[in-house]
Amino acid sequence: MRKIKDVLCLKLQARLSREHIATALHISKGVVAKYIGLAGAAGLDWTGLDWASIRDLDETQLEHRLLSKPVKRSDYVLPDYGRI
Repeated sequence: MRKIKDVLCLKLQARLSREHIATALHISKGVVAKYIGLAGAAGLDWTGLDWASIRDLDETQLEHRLLSKPVKRSDYVLPDYGRI
């Protein structure tokens, strides 16, 4: 069971350390670090982020936002092998 929202809540609202969050949620410190890292990689800046912006998201929306891979635009055009 994912506890992404709980991790972010404890990090943003309670300002707990990764170790304290892991103990409170009965998960490993590595998982806590992973979720916090994913939030940072997804563009959630910790300095400007507040709990109110995350509170309205459900666990599925938050998971999709953090765990989905960004679609990379490719400017490479495949050659027309039929013409070649």
